[in-house]
Amino acid sequence: MKKIGRLDRPDNFGSAQMFSNPFLEKISRTHILVPITLFLGISSVSFYYAVTSTSIGIGLGIAVLLIGLIAFTFVEYMMHKHFFHMEPDTPIKDKLQYTVHGVHHDYPKDKDRLAMPPFVSAAYAAIFYLVFNLVMGDFALYFLPGFLLGYTAYLGVHYIVHAYNPPKNFLKVLWVNHAIHHYKDPDTSFGVSSPLWDYLLGTMPKKD
Repeated sequence: MKKIGRLDRPDNFGSAQMFSNPFLEKISRTHILVPITLFLGISSVSFYYAVTSTSIGIGLGIAVLLIGLIAFTFVEYMMHKHFFHMEPDTPIKDKLQYTVHGVHHDYPKDKDRLAMPPFVSAAYAAIFYLVFNLVMGDFALYFLPGFLLGYTAYLGVHYIVHAYNPPKNFLKVLWVNHAIHHYKDPDTSFGVSSPLWDYLLGTMPKKD
């Protein structure tokens, strides 16, 4: 099993101090609505320009948007499994892994660290657009909103899974899977917003 935080912590309601510098410590925290609002705003602007400034039909555009949404769920899964849970076999990788994700496993109830700071989120959005535009041209204006809507869904689901009790409906599986990932087996249930890729790639938790 890969090292990922300290699974035996008796108290996971606290908050880690990541930086000794007060300014860096402050900007390492963010309210969940900040990146969600940012991504929804960028998605809306991108979709507006896709409709008004390209010759791509709206039907095809919506299809591309949905592909972008599904693509995000795959990226989410792969990043969580292979980057956030990388094998910390060197001091640098150990520090990186703990900073980007291990601390969350130690303090899963820390609501201020359930999303990246706004400037990091904005940089992500800019990089995504540049890469998508390079690969697919005008279609990027439809693909980006889908991708960022997926990211927004991930942030929202991740937040409510940690902040609220599970509902008594089909969405409960998201709470159960993520709880298993945090408290029982961190090598399963890498999909947060969707269990799709866990089903397809064999990382759903084993039934007792």
